Amino acid sequence: MENAVTDSRDEAQTDFIYCCGAITEVLRCGPPELHTGHKVLVLVIPGNPGVVGFYRTFIQTLYAMCGCHHPVWAVSHAGHCMPPASMDMVEDASSTADLDTFGLNGQVEHKLGFLRKHVPKETNLILVGHSIGCYIILEIMRRDPSLKILKALMLFPTIERMALTPQGKAITPVLCQMRYLTYLSIFLLSLLPERLKSCLVKMVLAGIGSLDHSVVQPTVGLLSGDSAANAVYMGGQEMRKVLARDNMTIKRNLEKLIFYYGATDHWCPVQYYNEIKEDFPAGDFRLCENGFRHAFVLDAGKEVAKMIVEWIQTDLRI
Repeated sequence: MENAVTDSRDEAQTDFIYCCGAITEVLRCGPPELHTGHKVLVLVIPGNPGVVGFYRTFIQTLYAMCGCHHPVWAVSHAGHCMPPASMDMVEDASSTADLDTFGLNGQVEHKLGFLRKHVPKETNLILVGHSIGCYIILEIMRRDPSLKILKALMLFPTIERMALTPQGKAITPVLCQMRYLTYLSIFLLSLLPERLKSCLVKMVLAGIGSLDHSVVQPTVGLLSGDSAANAVYMGGQEMRKVLARDNMTIKRNLEKLIFYYGATDHWCPVQYYNEIKEDFPAGDFRLCENGFRHAFVLDAGKEVAKMIVEWIQTDLRI
């Protein structure tokens, strides 16, 4: 299993659906629909931007390393994708406005809505959260304890005091006080020809020596305008709403949770790792020893996938 590699049968397939009235991209390895024979679903909930194309290598490696026996899906955040020509950003503008679907709370309800509609109740879940996806997982656990969650893997978790982190202090003014200026910048970038967008993205990412080139096109797509604006809107709410850690939910689900903190992560500093480890001495908290960056999908999706498969071997054998 350690030498598992992907072939054409393991390639992730993309579907676009409406969930809670908003365009949603689902990246799937394995069959497009679940049936009673699928006892376990591995579901990836991304960071922000919640573009599942960034996770293609990651989920394809997960699927291959699991022997292609268990479906592995990644679900985008609502509105964090460029709709195909036949679809709009929203199915019903009034419903998404009422629910604030693109806001942080709306994104939690969006994931719950996806699970209720597309995943049979009897399916066992292994949830993999990245960054704000970890906060969303804790909220899912709190709001719907009936879900059959076997394990929740929390990668580089932004679950507390985001605005007080080094990165949060730098970006909060951009996401909050200067949000409309940011929207204007996004709009101007969206007007550029696709070829020029692609060149700009490659220039920005050129400093990443072992860049996973599968992330280039999703990054270009993010510059389409609306999806990037939705990511900025959600990010502003993260700075305002991700405050105190949800210790009650962590305590109730401690045996299901594995936390993985970065050693040089400016979104969730080592101080947060030390504090949560002290507060929950019986918990499973791990500090990265491999030099992975917060945005691990840029260059280490395969390595992180291989690592976490080892953590869930027992859960995959049910």
